This record gives sequence, C-alpha cells and structure tokens, in this order.
Amino acid sequence: MAREGHKYIFVLGGVMSGVGKGVVTSSIGLLLQEKGYAVNLVKVDPYLNVDAGTMNPTEHGETFVLRSGLETDQDMGNYERFLGRDLTNEDYMTSGMVYQSVIAQERALGYGGKCVEAIPHVRDEIMRRIDAAAAQNGSNVSVIEIGGTIGDFQNELFIDAARVLKAKHPDDVVFVMVSYLPVPSTLGEMKTRPTQHAVRELNSYGVQADFIIARAPQPLDARRKEKLAISCNVHADRIISAPDIKSIYQAPINFEKDKFSNALLDALKLPEKQKASLTAWKKFAAAVADTSAPEVSIAIVGKYFDTGDFVLSDAYLSVIEAIKFSAAKLGHRAKITWVNSKDIEKGDAKALAELASHKGIIVPGGFGESGIEGKIQAIRLAREKKIPYFGLCYGMQLMVIEYARNVLGLKGAHTTEIQKNSEDPVVDLMLEQKKHLAANTYGGTMRLGAYPARIKKGTIARGAYKKDAVEERHRHRYEINNEYVERLEKAGLVFSGTSPDGMLMEIAELPREAHPFMLGTQFHPELQARPLSPHPLFTEFLKAAIAQNA
Repeated sequence: MAREGHKYIFVLGGVMSGVGKGVVTSSIGLLLQEKGYAVNLVKVDPYLNVDAGTMNPTEHGETFVLRSGLETDQDMGNYERFLGRDLTNEDYMTSGMVYQSVIAQERALGYGGKCVEAIPHVRDEIMRRIDAAAAQNGSNVSVIEIGGTIGDFQNELFIDAARVLKAKHPDDVVFVMVSYLPVPSTLGEMKTRPTQHAVRELNSYGVQADFIIARAPQPLDARRKEKLAISCNVHADRIISAPDIKSIYQAPINFEKDKFSNALLDALKLPEKQKASLTAWKKFAAAVADTSAPEVSIAIVGKYFDTGDFVLSDAYLSVIEAIKFSAAKLGHRAKITWVNSKDIEKGDAKALAELASHKGIIVPGGFGESGIEGKIQAIRLAREKKIPYFGLCYGMQLMVIEYARNVLGLKGAHTTEIQKNSEDPVVDLMLEQKKHLAANTYGGTMRLGAYPARIKKGTIARGAYKKDAVEERHRHRYEINNEYVERLEKAGLVFSGTSPDGMLMEIAELPREAHPFMLGTQFHPELQARPLSPHPLFTEFLKAAIAQNA
C-alpha cells in the first residue's frame, strides 16, 4: 500500500501528553524541507470526533481552520507556521473520520459482504489515508504525529498501522519517540525510568523506537543518555536532548546543532541534498527571544480560562503567535496579559482599571453568552480611552454592538446569538445557517475556510494590506445585520472590507482621525500569520500600540 520509495517518520509521545510532539514534528518538517526534500506533515487525533470543531476550547485548545474549511487540531497551525504553507484536508485524520469512512464503505457493500473488523479494515483505512496525504502533496517524506500517549487504548490501531508499514518496508519507516524526563524538586536528579517504561510499552506493540527526543527542564547529561541507550536499545547518537527553551522556534535550530536531520536522513537511507542554512529562521527566532527588545503591553480579553487554577492560553494559540510575529518584525517584544471578561462583567473595577494600562487590547473569537458584557465594557474603554483595539470575529461583532449602543444610541442593540428577540439585532444569524440550527446540525456547518474580501481605499485596512482584494479564513454563523449598516456608517463607523458582492461586512473600523486603531474583522487573520510573513493587520495594530509608548 506504501508508495514506492516514499519515506515515513512516525512521531509518538511517551510518559505524558503535552511534551511537544507537535513542535518536534513541525521542526522535522522544516529541517527536511531545508535539506531539499518535499515533506508533508500529518496529524492523527485518536478521538472519535469527526473533526475538532465541536470540542470545548478550554479542554482541547483552539480549533485551527484550514483554507478548505476543515476544523482541525491546533498542531496543524504549528505545521503551517513552520512549513510556511497551507495544509490540505488529507493532512489531518481522526478516529471519527476513519470509522465514518469504513462504515460508509460497509453500507455501500464496499467490502463485498465480508465481516468488517478493526483488523484489517480500520487499520488499512488508516494506511490508505497516510498514503493519500503523501500523494496529494507529492512529497518524498511523510511525517506523521500520532496524538495521545503510548499506552492509550485509542491510538493502538494507528501504532499498529505504522508497525505493519515498517514490517513491509523496513528501510522506509522510522519511529521518533518524544518522551519526558522529570527532575523532581525534592530529589534534584533527572529520572530516566518513566521513559524506559514508555519504550517497553511501545515494544509491546511490536515497535522499536529509532530515536528518542529527551524533553526535560535541562539538557540530558552523558550518564542519562548512556542509561537510556542501554535500557531502550537506542544508539546514544540517536538520543536527542531537548531541554526547555524560551521559544518553540528555537527547537529546529537546536536540533540542527545536534545534526538531527542528518541522522534522520541516514536512518532513512537518503542523501543530504543540501545544507540546512535556516538563515531567515535563525534571524526570526533570535528576534522573538530577544529579551532586550523594547516591550509593548497587550491585553487579551477572553473567557476560555476555566481550567481550575491554570490559564489555558492554548485556546488562543494562533492569536498569541500572530502577535509575536508582528512584534518581532517591528523589533519589539509583546508582553501579553490575560484578562478574564467574566471578572469585568462581575464589576471587578480593578480588572477594568488594569486593562486601561495596556497599550493595546484584543478581543478574540468565541461563542456564547458568558463574559459578553465584560467584553463590551472592555471595547468601550478602548474606544473612549483611544487605546488601540483589534477585534477578531466575535470581537468585531461586539465592537459593532458597543458602537450601536453607545454612539448610535440603540441601547437594546445585541446579537441574536444571545438575545433572540433583540429589539435591535445588529448582529444576526446568516440566512444559510438557519436551516442548520433548526436541524441541530452543528459540526462542520459554519461559514468555514477561505473567502475573498474587497478592501476600500483610504482605510486603515487598505493601508495595511496594500491591495484591494484579499482572501481570509472564516469560522462563524452570525454576521452584521445589513439593515443597520447605513445608520452605523452615518454615525462614523466604516465598513472597510466586504464580500465581493457587498453583502457581508468583513472589516469594521474607525477612521484614523477618530481613533489610532479601532478595527475588527469577521474573519480570523491569525490563522494566516506566519513567522517569516506576519499578518499585516496584526502588524498595523502593533504599530499603533507601540506608538502609545512614544
């Protein structure tokens, strides 16, 4: 089933989740791409959801939307950012997708009346999808990240698919295990035993790790490397130290210092086509990590923070990275502060006063009623205090609602998402969405993916983009109600971006003479921000925020 001469690298995680499999996968992709190879990256999520669109962001992190509109895991965002290009639907796989496909084939007699079982039919569908991704991308090497942790019941079929591929093509498949070596504070010693157990667990599936990426608070010393080599049957040169770093963008640079990409090529019996210079990447990574760069304080007013005593910044991961990229381009370092809109909503005067001290305010996307009035108060503060404001999706809708209430005088202005019988539904459900909600078909039915927009001359948006037409990614069901557009514009609001037919309001802003930067987008610009090509709207927002320091 494997493509002739194609190479496969499987990345798996040991000991615990969150050890950085996505960053390792992204780094491998970047390094092999720099070596002259065509690479495709695949994320495997073992859960039974068909996609990531219906999952709670406080539990799973943000949903990353591909250009096609597929709602995926946040690791796909890292893949795009490291590779510097768009990914396809074939590059993402969930157990739900796999089972849905197998069942659809069974219903259509695609298996010729056979008893359909997990082995071989589900496993074969996994292998088919891996090769379909390679074919779609025309790549030489596929790097496949299997989500979860070794030992999880739900990823066994994916590991078995990789095992079969290795058995059939031993020279074409390599396994990279990303594990964690804790240093308990009460002991002060790095412990290798959890990783040893993880390797043995992997061995129980019939799979031997070829490489171990040793994640730890500090670098791996020679003694621990030797212990791992002997106990895990992995050559010491293939145990790669991966200590904590200031920025994930330093990871491929550190790997290249250890000649990780050359070791991978050697394991796959591939020649080194060219040296990996990483010149532009190194410059960018240095700028992001530069603690001496002047600081600009940015507040993100959100509500997806309810994870006990911890803040789940992953719910807004792409926004955070987009800020970093533009700040680095401008020679600055962004200091990001999390402000829970629910605290503002409860009347926490300290939270609102603290918000006013920042040089820029962002209200990112979201859904639902909780925290909404707190966000509207934050937007009003930004408008009246002339603090640069950037609203993303819901952040634009709430910006328009705030303007309608407090400038246009429509005190009952609201979104029908929250108040179905609003006396002034400034934001309303898109017409094509009404049938979906009536039928309770939520998954994959929003306005999703890339759509074109026209940009008006003489606006902040036009000055940022420097072109009159753009294409941006969407994820929403509600839109600005066109019945209020004329009144809003007469009151001073400018809709500087619209759909080509002029029916959908894509960007709202205040003129520069009225506010240094007050702009919202119905789309999600953060999804197209890249390390070496920051998004122009984020850059323009950061410029305005930096100017507040002057």
